Amino acid sequence: MNIKTSLNKNNVSVFELLKQFQSYIALIAIFIIASIICVKNGRNLFLDVRNLMNVLRAVSENGIIAIGMTIIILLGDIDLSVGSVVGLISTGSAALMVNNGLGFIPAVSVSLLIGAVYGLFNGTVVTRMKIQAFIVTLATMNIARGLARFWSNGIGIPLSYGRGEGLAAPEFEWLQVRIGGIVPVPAIIFLVLIIVFSVVMNKTRFGRQVYAIGGNATAAHLSGIHVQRIKTAAFVISAVLASIAGMIHSAQISQGGPNEGIGYELNAIAAVAIGGTSMSGGKGTIFGTMIGALILGMLDNMLGLKGVNSNLQLVVKGLLIIIAVFAQATKKND
Repeated sequence: MNIKTSLNKNNVSVFELLKQFQSYIALIAIFIIASIICVKNGRNLFLDVRNLMNVLRAVSENGIIAIGMTIIILLGDIDLSVGSVVGLISTGSAALMVNNGLGFIPAVSVSLLIGAVYGLFNGTVVTRMKIQAFIVTLATMNIARGLARFWSNGIGIPLSYGRGEGLAAPEFEWLQVRIGGIVPVPAIIFLVLIIVFSVVMNKTRFGRQVYAIGGNATAAHLSGIHVQRIKTAAFVISAVLASIAGMIHSAQISQGGPNEGIGYELNAIAAVAIGGTSMSGGKGTIFGTMIGALILGMLDNMLGLKGVNSNLQLVVKGLLIIIAVFAQATKKND
């Protein structure tokens, strides 16, 4: 009887361990599968250094947005406007340089300020008017997209670099450069932001308050936490990070486009959910979100290398979100 009980306990502990590290296991599994199946004419397309760097570059934009989304979801809210903010800032940064003649630092500063103001608007409406974040950001998603199209007259603004009228600041081109011809600058920005916000969420008062509010907003308020202020700050951070992603995106495609960023909110939410953050708030990590973004990036890359239709890739992402949320619900019920 004692042996049986011990075996049962061991089985439970192994199962719990697997659930606890399910994101990491999924990442390793996808990496191994991609390494095995993405071979052509004796050459491993997936493990090619250039391809792996492409994955990192592609992951960076989504990952940066997902950092902000993680903070929002930890609070028990959601931000559906981030994809449109990418489009707005992609357009805005290009317009400020090409049409208004702003240099690199002024253009970046104004773009980040626009993002901050947009996030402040989201946070203020959610907290002061007591409207659900889902509804508010669904509305502001359309507002940002409309502003982007109005700003550019509905067309993309091509980026040509140089000094002079109609040219973008040469420094902006650094956002698409590969250091040593290999490591993409966006990947470095992403990793730096991961480190910074991991420290913020784990070591600062702001981070502890976010977790407290997500766990129980009423109890957090009664304990003296200014819930409205923290929530507003989170929406500002989310929009600013989406703005950074927007500038990186415009540099990558050498164009500021009002239609860019469509569906990016889905990718960000998927990265957060797959990374293990509870969709009801209070539990999750920035590092877990990085793992989720890498899983999505490698999956997209693997399916692309195998020639799978891009529309089916959307189906896979949707199913992954359902599986991730279901796994979270199973954790809660155990």
